[in-house]
Formats: sequence, structure tokens, C-alpha cells
Amino acid sequence: MRWTSITALVFKVVTFSILIGCQSDREIGPTADCLVKSSVNNGQVIPNAYIVTYKPTTDLPVAPNARVASAVQQLLTRHGLNDPNVQVLFSGKSTGFLAHVSATEAEQLKADPGVELVEPDRVISLCSCVDVAVTSTLTWNVKQTGYGRGDLNPDKTAWILDTGIDLDHPDLNVDATRSQSFITGKTVDDENGHGTHIAGIIGAKNNTIGITGIASGATLVALRVLDNEGEGKLSALVQAVSHVYQNGKAGDVVNISIGGEGTSTTLQRVITQAANKGILFAIAAGNEGESSEKYAPANINHANVFTVSAMDQNGRFASFSNYGPTVDICAYGVRIRSTYLNGKYATLSGTSMASPHVAGLLLIRGRNLPTNGYVTGDPDGEPDPIAGGE
Repeated sequence: MRWTSITALVFKVVTFSILIGCQSDREIGPTADCLVKSSVNNGQVIPNAYIVTYKPTTDLPVAPNARVASAVQQLLTRHGLNDPNVQVLFSGKSTGFLAHVSATEAEQLKADPGVELVEPDRVISLCSCVDVAVTSTLTWNVKQTGYGRGDLNPDKTAWILDTGIDLDHPDLNVDATRSQSFITGKTVDDENGHGTHIAGIIGAKNNTIGITGIASGATLVALRVLDNEGEGKLSALVQAVSHVYQNGKAGDVVNISIGGEGTSTTLQRVITQAANKGILFAIAAGNEGESSEKYAPANINHANVFTVSAMDQNGRFASFSNYGPTVDICAYGVRIRSTYLNGKYATLSGTSMASPHVAGLLLIRGRNLPTNGYVTGDPDGEPDPIAGGE
């Protein structure tokens, strides 16, 4: 299983080492966008770390607490195992935790009748190259998608599961109090730029500087699952989605621009659980130019989960974008300008950028998304509807 951020970033000057492994967007022309492969660690199994889902004999509190931790330890003790660093990821009717055990010990847990699922933890990551840019307040992609006042919906939250958000960016309305990092030793303050860029597309303020987001001034909460190098763990992503389930409410929107080859049953379960609560998801389809059926969480089907492919300014399907029956809608994802680190702005490309266009629309319009025709050149022969336009 290969996990990666769904992003490509435009830049003008790069080193040779960065260019190795780039995939170019053939539709762009001679100054092609840079689609850099993920890090060498991407998708690797983390030794002696397993995500365990089990069903206790009695329902536990939804929010992990001492009682939940005690139940987890009892399960480990029953098998003669000791893990002082066990980490509860979610709880309730089913409880998930990260166990630091050997492969043999993981098989012991798997054989327990109360254990529903055991899968290895893995590295998730993103890649980056960047063009820091000066931009106008209302960019072409926002004009053509349509936009509204996110600040008029203070009861709704955009949860951004990514590298964090630049907390001091003057163009963003970040709720630092509710933001949380799931990376040990790291705060929610973005050190990469990817999460800040997504935040701006969703909710940059409608003011006299920078850009305007689809849901301008929306309340943004950063749930950091990737470090400054763009690497993290599948278990952290699972924990972050569970956090949204516990603390979010119907009408809230989650943006996930991280994906992986293959499936994670645990991740699918926690996303479905939150979607059943009425929480809406915008998920990037992926940049491999293949069917999104192969990639999680882009392959999750649910009425409140929207998998998003990418197109260029002219409504042409982006050559890098994944496609297929699990894709619900298409949005702009080629050369998108948005907020970046240290109060700056940058241009990025990828389905990572398409997804937050839909997230912004979900905030201001709900799950009944407006559409405006169909994208051209969709490889699967069934063009995706284009988000927005009304």
C-alpha cells in the first residue's frame, strides 16, 4: 500500500535532485507543472506497529479516556503482551489502538475472537516543489467555481487534515484553540505549506490582500497528520478522522488530500462513521493518472463523501488526475494560487487543490452541490460533472 499527498507544486528554479522522478502535466505546455514522486519512505510498513480494532464486551466512551486505555491494556495482558506506549486511536462500539508488538504477537491478537481487524501502520507522505507568487484577491478559479461568505456560517467548521496551517497568516481565519497536532513534538503551525494552501482555497478572507476563498472567512481547524517533510503515519490519519467524528457535527466539512494505493479497512470505517453523522468529506482522487478504485480513501463510496478529480482552466481533464467510477465531481486543480507559509502565496497543482474547491462549496451550499456542465477528456469515457458555476 502506497500513501502520498495528492499534490504537485509549480516552481521555476529547482535542483537536479528535486527533478528526479517528476511527472509533467502534458496539457500545460513547455512550462509544465512538476508532479514529484513521494519520498522513498512513502508506503513503507512501520516495523512492530499495528493498528488493532476490537469490539469490547461493553460499549466504551466515544472519547478515549482512562477507562478505554484500561480495556486496551486488559486485552494485551490477556495475551501476555506489554506495551507501555500503546495509543488509543478511537473508541465506542469498536475501539482502535496502535500496538507496538512483533509480527508474531500481532498474529496472536488477530486470533482473539474480540479482535475485528489488525493491519500494519504505514508511512504517509507528500511531495513538494513550489513557486511563491504575488496574486490578485479574486483568482480565476474562484470566479469560475463560485464563492460565498463562509464567515456567515460560524456554526460550520472546515477540518483540514494535512501539514497544519500557518496560524499567523493574515488571510486565514484559523481556530487555533480547536486545532490539534497528531505528530509527536510538533504543533499545528504549518512547516510545509501544503495545508496552508488548501486552507486558502477553502476559506481565505474576502479582504484587500491576497486571495479570496470559495467560502471566504470560513472557520478553519487544522488537524496536523504530516510533519515538515510531508511524512506521517496512517494511524495518525485514522486518529484525526476519529477526532472529527467525536468533535464535529452535521454540516461540517473535512478535506483530505492524502491517499494511498490499496485500501485501509480501518480508515474506511472511521470515515464512514463520521459521514453517517452528517459530516461531509472532500477527498482528492489522486495524481497517478489511473482509476481511483485502487486508491484509499478516494475509493470510498458514501452519499456524504465526494471524491474529486482535477481539470485545468479550460475545463480539460488534468493528465495527472485519477478517474473512474468512485469519482463524484471535478474541480480546478492546475496552477492554483493560494495562501502559503509565512504570510505568502504560492501556485500549486494536483487533485489536492481540486478537493478544497469542493470542500468550500460544501460549506456554503451543503451536500447538494451546484454543477456546470462536464469536464472534457475524462479517460473513463464518462465525464465528471464540474463543481460550481452557479
